[in-house]
Amino acid sequence: MINVLLVEDEAPKRAKIIKFIGDLNLDVSISEAKSVDSAFDQIEILPPDALLLDMSLPTFDISERENGGEPLGFGGIEVLRFMELSEVSCPTIVITGYEAFPREAGKAIDLNDLREQLEKDFPNSFKDIVHFDTSNTSWKLKLQDFFYDNYPNDTEDHE
Repeated sequence: MINVLLVEDEAPKRAKIIKFIGDLNLDVSISEAKSVDSAFDQIEILPPDALLLDMSLPTFDISERENGGEPLGFGGIEVLRFMELSEVSCPTIVITGYEAFPREAGKAIDLNDLREQLEKDFPNSFKDIVHFDTSNTSWKLKLQDFFYDNYPNDTEDHE
């Protein structure tokens, strides 16, 4: 069984990803985290075999009494750093709805530049970035390839 941690704060996106993984008929168990802080907690409780990670995350889970704290445009990087410091390494794919992220002085970093940065900074865990866009299926194909490439023994009966 593949223990997957899905770190995503948006419920509709989270539901679509979970449904798609379920449709692959893989032997997976999916845990969910909705913020940087809850991702840290989940990683400490049970280090995942695979991490599906949003890049832009709130600091804390949003609830009736909590507004999520400061939104972190690169919260996913904080999760990757935490894993590295905790000596937890697992294949990680970033799933984001953004095509670029704002930086200082009005500049933006696009997905290709971010991919290069993450490959350099987290070579043991980072695998790819997927642009989540419900108007096309490329995100599904990339996610399917992620599982088939990283867990061939668990997926060979499903191809």
